[in-house]
Amino acid sequence: MLQRIQTVYLLLATVLCFACLCLPIGIFAAKDTAEPVAVLYNLWVSIMPNHEHVYAPWALFVMLVIITTGMSTGIMLYKHRPVQGRLTMLCCLLLIGWNIVYGVFIYSFCQSLDASFMPTPWASFPAVSAILGYLAFRGIIHDEALVRSLDRLR
Repeated sequence: MLQRIQTVYLLLATVLCFACLCLPIGIFAAKDTAEPVAVLYNLWVSIMPNHEHVYAPWALFVMLVIITTGMSTGIMLYKHRPVQGRLTMLCCLLLIGWNIVYGVFIYSFCQSLDASFMPTPWASFPAVSAILGYLAFRGIIHDEALVRSLDRLR
């Protein structure tokens, strides 16, 4: 199972998505002063003065949980390459969707808080996971083509 490179790619993508679930993905700062106003997580926005949680970005959390579950399930489907490939491509598309929804939430919160936004390095983890998922998909397709070519020789 772990001797296939796509399994390593899927494992790394799963770990990065799980890390992104737990870490802050952005900081909203006041425009006139650089003082933080709020911190954006995947499940909530923590408003600074009293650390009030606003659970508006719950969609980011749900998407990342589905993606993490799909990637980890894809690791276990190594005997069913076509299903593994479809699931991996679905997770890649969901990761692209996560980045779009992330941008929408940033725009809406910047408008409502009248603040500027600074992403954290952990916000790039889903984009890196999408790239790793695509590399895993290419490896899965390559393995499937190799197996089919060997079946023709028998």
